[in-house]
Amino acid sequence: MEKIVELKNVTKVIKGRTIIDNISFQVNKGEVFGFLGPNGAGKTTTIRMIVGLMAITSGDIEVGGSSIKTNFEEAVRHIGAIVENPEMYKFLTGYQNLIHYARMANGISKEKIAEIVELVGLTDRIHDKVKTYSLGMRQRLGLAQCLLHDPQVLILDEPTNGLDPAGIREIRDYVRLLAREKNLAVIVSSHLLSEMEMMCDRIGIIQSGRLIDVQLVQELVHGASETTHELEVVPADKALQLIGVHFPNARANLSRNGITIELPKEQIPTLIKTFVTEDIQVYGIREVAKTLEDRFLELTTEKGVPNRG
Repeated sequence: MEKIVELKNVTKVIKGRTIIDNISFQVNKGEVFGFLGPNGAGKTTTIRMIVGLMAITSGDIEVGGSSIKTNFEEAVRHIGAIVENPEMYKFLTGYQNLIHYARMANGISKEKIAEIVELVGLTDRIHDKVKTYSLGMRQRLGLAQCLLHDPQVLILDEPTNGLDPAGIREIRDYVRLLAREKNLAVIVSSHLLSEMEMMCDRIGIIQSGRLIDVQLVQELVHGASETTHELEVVPADKALQLIGVHFPNARANLSRNGITIELPKEQIPTLIKTFVTEDIQVYGIREVAKTLEDRFLELTTEKGVPNRG
C-alpha cells in the first residue's frame, strides 16, 4: 500500500508538560486508520499538528512526501479535515455554503460540487438552509466541504459525537465508501471502541500522549494467544475449583451458563477431559470473541501507561 501520511517521532510540549510523547506511525491510501484513546489522551492535539493548527515541538509530519514544518502549503493541500465540529453558515443553504468554500480553491466547478453532493447523499436537501439540517446532515455537508478540492487525506475528529444510531451508521458507511471508491486515506479519531471496530482497517491506540500499539483491527481483536471459552457445566463451582488445581495460571470465572475461562486453544481438550474424569457434566462449549474493548483494556494494562486525563 502507498504511504500518504507519516508521523516521525512527534512530540508536543506545552508549558513544560509533554502532551504528545515521541509518537510515530504512517497511514496508507485507501485505508481507514482509527486513532483510538480516552478523552484527554492526545488525539485532537495530534490531529491539530497534522493539519498545521498547532506547532510541533520536535519530530516531523509528512503528508504526500511534504513536511508540515518546512513545506506547509504543499503538505496541507492534500488534506481535508473536520476538527471537532463542522462550522457552517446556518442562514445560508447547504449549496451556498459549498459555493463559498469552493472560492477558496482553484478549479472547483459546479459539476464537481454536484458530484460531491450526490456522493454524500444531500442532493434532495442541498438547497435548504443549514439551520434546518439535522446534526447528521451537517456532518455530511462538512464531508462535502472537505472533499471539494480532491484531497488525498480525510481527517475526522470524533465524527460521530452527538449522533443518533442512524446518523452514526451513515457516517460510518460514507467513510468506508470514500476510502474504497476515492482511494482516500481516512484518519478517524474516537473514544467509541465499537464504532472503530466496525469502521477501521487499522487502529493506533494512544494513551497519555503515548502510542501504545498499531494493529490491523482483526489482529487486534483476534490476535491474543489465549482464547476465551464459555462452558455450560454442572456443577459449575466444582469445575471452577478443578481449574484452580489443574490450570492454576488460567483466568476463570463463574458465568450465567457455567464458567468462562481464558486458556490457549490447544489446552481446551485437556480441560474437557479433566472435567469428564471428575464427573463434571459438560453440556456445551463455545468460543467467546474478544471485543475491541477487551483488547484495548488488555493492551493499556500490559503497557502500564497511566492516564493523565
